[in-house]
Amino acid sequence: MQFFDTHTHLDYVAESVNLSITQLVENAKHSNVTRILIVSVFAKNFVKVTACAKQAPKHLVYGLGLHPLYIQQHQTVHLDYLESLLAQQDPQCTAIAEIGLERAVETLCTPELWYKQCEYLEAQLGFAKRFNLPVNLHSRKSHDQLPVFLKKAQLSHTGVIHGFAGSYDQAKRFVDLGYKIGVGGTITYARANKTREAIRKLPLESLLLETDSPDMPVFGFQGKPNRPERLAVTFQSLCELRDESPQEIAEAIWQTSEKLFWYK
Repeated sequence: MQFFDTHTHLDYVAESVNLSITQLVENAKHSNVTRILIVSVFAKNFVKVTACAKQAPKHLVYGLGLHPLYIQQHQTVHLDYLESLLAQQDPQCTAIAEIGLERAVETLCTPELWYKQCEYLEAQLGFAKRFNLPVNLHSRKSHDQLPVFLKKAQLSHTGVIHGFAGSYDQAKRFVDLGYKIGVGGTITYARANKTREAIRKLPLESLLLETDSPDMPVFGFQGKPNRPERLAVTFQSLCELRDESPQEIAEAIWQTSEKLFWYK
């Protein structure tokens, strides 16, 4: 079995656990995680994320994007900078990531900042369409708002709703628009009944695996920085929820992940 961690902040992992990118990749490989997508969150870490990926091009790809949690910091010049980097069409840059909508933080939902979130999301979806790249989407308490933007964008390569936590009906709405659902550490917690049930019922071909490391720790590692190798824990929980064999699950998710986020 091989695994593709489709959402990490590997630059932050390296800082939090004091290990090199090379060592983190080696550790991941020992758990059969052979491919990793590194996502960015604001303009000032574009260069670092790119440099991290360049250290292991056989195993790492990266995405550039402006995260909604930092909407107060983002400026129009950052969109211009993002566009200029995407225009270079580096084959190792395989996504617009991490972008999306944030409604769980009340201070980011004032009329002014909500408008700005929507404006930056639309701009980055436009980049995805122009440069023919998939998107890796943040969505917290915005599962009802985000599909409106995705339906309007009509992306040819769609993308994934990362770290999904929600109901089957909410997930199915994204799947019906052609998007994948990112399965992360949430399903390793027995109390996450709604999300576990959604992941159990969704079509296998609509699922991807991710760690969101160093965030979203899996059960048993609470309070510790998450790492790509712990994708195996999430995979085990997924196998317990699904009727398919572990081999069938692993192969289907590998093929979906590779098609969406690996070198074209």
